[in-house]
Amino acid sequence: MPAVSKGDGMRGLAVFISDIRNCKSKEAEIKRINKELANIRSKFKGDKALDGYSKKKYVCKLLFIFLLGHDIDFGHMEAVNLLSSNKYTEKQIGYLFISVLVNSNSELIRLINNAIKNDLASRNPTFMCLALHCIANVGSREMGEAFAADIPRILVAGDSMDSVKQSAALCLLRLYKASPDLVPMGEWTARVVHLLNDQHMGVVTAAVSLITCLCKKNPDDFKTCVSLAVSRLSRIVSSASTDLQDYTYYFVPAPWLSVKLLRLLQCYPPPEDAAVKGRLVECLETVLNKAQEPPKSKKVQHSNAKNAILFETISLIIHYDSEPNLLVRACNQLGQFLQHRETNLRYLALESMCTLASSEFSHEAVKTHIDTVINALKTERDVSVRQRAADLLYAMCDRSNAKQIVSEMLRYLETADYAIREEIVLKVAILAEKYAVDYSWYVDTILNLIRIAGDYVSEEVWYRVLQIVTNRDDVQGYAAKTVFEALQAPACHENMVKVGGYILGEFGNLIAGDPRSSPPVQFSLLHSKFHLCSVATRALLLSTYIKFINLFPETKATIQGVLRAGSQLRNADVELQQRAVEYLTLSSATVLEEMPPFPERESSILAKLKRKKGPGAGSALDDSRRDPSSHDINGGVEPTPSTVSTPSPSADLLGLRAAPPPAAPPAPSGAGNLLVDVFSDSPATQPGLGPSPEEAFLSELEPPAPESPMALLADPAPAADPGPEDIGPPIPEADELLNKFVCRNNGVLFENQLLQIGVKSEFRQNLGRMYLFYGNKTSVQFQNFSPTVVHPGDLQTHLAVQTKRVASQVDGGAQVQQVLNIECLRDFLTPPLLSVRFRYGGAPQSLTLKLPVTINKFFQPTEMAAQDFFQRWKQLSLPQQEAQKIFKANHPMDAEVTKAKLLGFGSALLDNVDPNPENFVGAGIIQTKALQVGCLLRLEPNAQAQMYRLTLRTSKEPVSRHLCELLAQQF
Repeated sequence: MPAVSKGDGMRGLAVFISDIRNCKSKEAEIKRINKELANIRSKFKGDKALDGYSKKKYVCKLLFIFLLGHDIDFGHMEAVNLLSSNKYTEKQIGYLFISVLVNSNSELIRLINNAIKNDLASRNPTFMCLALHCIANVGSREMGEAFAADIPRILVAGDSMDSVKQSAALCLLRLYKASPDLVPMGEWTARVVHLLNDQHMGVVTAAVSLITCLCKKNPDDFKTCVSLAVSRLSRIVSSASTDLQDYTYYFVPAPWLSVKLLRLLQCYPPPEDAAVKGRLVECLETVLNKAQEPPKSKKVQHSNAKNAILFETISLIIHYDSEPNLLVRACNQLGQFLQHRETNLRYLALESMCTLASSEFSHEAVKTHIDTVINALKTERDVSVRQRAADLLYAMCDRSNAKQIVSEMLRYLETADYAIREEIVLKVAILAEKYAVDYSWYVDTILNLIRIAGDYVSEEVWYRVLQIVTNRDDVQGYAAKTVFEALQAPACHENMVKVGGYILGEFGNLIAGDPRSSPPVQFSLLHSKFHLCSVATRALLLSTYIKFINLFPETKATIQGVLRAGSQLRNADVELQQRAVEYLTLSSATVLEEMPPFPERESSILAKLKRKKGPGAGSALDDSRRDPSSHDINGGVEPTPSTVSTPSPSADLLGLRAAPPPAAPPAPSGAGNLLVDVFSDSPATQPGLGPSPEEAFLSELEPPAPESPMALLADPAPAADPGPEDIGPPIPEADELLNKFVCRNNGVLFENQLLQIGVKSEFRQNLGRMYLFYGNKTSVQFQNFSPTVVHPGDLQTHLAVQTKRVASQVDGGAQVQQVLNIECLRDFLTPPLLSVRFRYGGAPQSLTLKLPVTINKFFQPTEMAAQDFFQRWKQLSLPQQEAQKIFKANHPMDAEVTKAKLLGFGSALLDNVDPNPENFVGAGIIQTKALQVGCLLRLEPNAQAQMYRLTLRTSKEPVSRHLCELLAQQF
């Protein structure tokens, strides 16, 4: 910056500021300002031309007055005139005034743009920096249109000084954020990436910020930055604090640049080049190692800079989710922060561990810190930290620790802050259902939930417990007994009354034999709550009373007396009045009585068959009916309560699946089977836990009857899906995104600057359930949001996909969820397509992806001995039954990673089968509804040549070739 000359002190400005500060009142200040404004106005309008110093002084005074909160409506032209001065201080004040006071609609913009163009063309680095700062500060579309093409040229010019490059990069970043469409992508994009190798660290820092923003929209144009970023990061991480003395902050070399580089790398998948990836892994390990070293300074600035790099490193490790060793080390490092005295570190550690818990490599490591997290939930003073602790408990929960976590969250709920109670209630309800191995425990948990935080228990939660109790005979008596005891509390929540009214009305007869819960006692207990409840609950209780008349005839007179009461027949609420009148009439009629038996007569169906078969058919049929061994129908036993399938509840509390009517009878076992609880880890044959997936029915997912309370959870019938000809082709990277999910079920399927699509799925035998999460990353609402699944070609005859509709509007920053129920009918080669259409800011948006459903998802691992394996291997010896591929390794050849991928692929790994211990041998069965396809595989790695040989043998030729192609792409 040029030296300030002796006359630039602006004594008049200093005197004016001193006068303002010495004013004793607001009125005195306004009076002094008005006096000064009048003086400045007269100077500007006077006949005598002002010199540059005077203009600068008066413009400075106007700027100070504006900053005090007063309007300025003159002086703009004088400020523009200062831009043409050759003195730095005058030009600086002119640009400062314009940056603060001139708006984008000003008539002076053209004059300002001309002055900026002159300064940019002057090649004076000081003037160029002032002009670039002004463009960035104003950041209007007009300036963007005028200079968007010039700034990239200045940025990559070989003769631009470092300070100019730095200013140009930040100026371009500002314009791109304001108007992305104005910044043209061209030759400069390839050259700007090489700024990461610049000698000046300030230029590199500014360039990283610019590239990070640009690559989010145009990743392919900047993918070469990955290797350069890794190289620069390696040099910084391995350097001593004295090597980068000008950019070392409290013994931490270039912390801001390191963080920016790590964030840039999170915009891309792991490097494909083994050398680059190895160097990056070495950098990440170095950062983790340095975190264990004793601090070089006790000052908080040192620890803040060091931890900033560490947390960004852990974020990159989580983003890659491909290095088990680094993920476990990151988890252990975060575990040390859980008990740190600094609250912010504890918060960040809990937040990062929530993400780590979703990784298959680090989930078990996260679970080891469960006691520390529970203690944080109990003792933390900061509510935000407690909320993160609750989130982490939810993320680390599985079948092994579900009861402990649910118990602790219920205990915390009693004293939890009101702001987070509803969220914790939902988490507890979801975990209790998802990991329920004993449905009596589930009922106890939900009733405790209502007792502790009834105001925050939504209708969906208690609807769901009613649905489960209705569908499970083994828990109905326990539920009736438990809810009866809960209603005896002096003060119970209204939601408890609703649950009690419904369950006792349906299953109160199961506990009526006990004198302590006789029918009159049940009725009096419910009716004692009647006058304390809302209209909706009273209406439900009236329905319970009419059920009591049918269940317990001895209560008929008492209930009719209640219905005849004037408070009911003349109730101000029309719903209650109508129910009372109609129920009273029904109770006096025979409508509610049990159906009388039909008279014995010949079956009309049998008579019709006799007419078709002729006279001799009747005797034959009669003989078969008299034969005691022929009491089955088509060879199947007559359905009895033990052979009737009871729909099993799935992990769904928030309307993820339409609920069947609570009072609906169980459906008999038959064809058309679909999903039950695919997220249950318990064996399907375990008694008391519901049927296996093969025994469930499509009717379980049908909408409930309108009269059922469960009807509130039902979805309307989905609209017809568009055909393949109605959607565009899949995006270019669709195959790459699909390959990411061949050996994994969870993750981010697609992400751009508008939308993020996440996937969580689980498969069992020939059935699967997939959750799609659509996140709006913008602040603008998505309109006409419509995701649909399309079956290309004849895929629909091979794969059945049932979808749940989602809301057509997605608010900014919000996320919606869609459930897909999947059934594999026959083996298939092409996945279904996911078409997402919506309007953003009035403009239509659409994209087509490949849904991550591949044939290996229906693999059932099969264990077998070595002798059985080779015997079966020889049986599958036909040339068309074998597929083999020899290929070069695309990733580092790590035995543990290979093992994890093979397990994720779906096969069982067989130990001590192959004579070469370095080889991997697997077996499994592809489960489809039509047939089962046995599969044997052998993977032979050659570490020295960095090659693999993969051999698959199955009983179907297309399956062998397709599985071989899918698996080979993973290595």
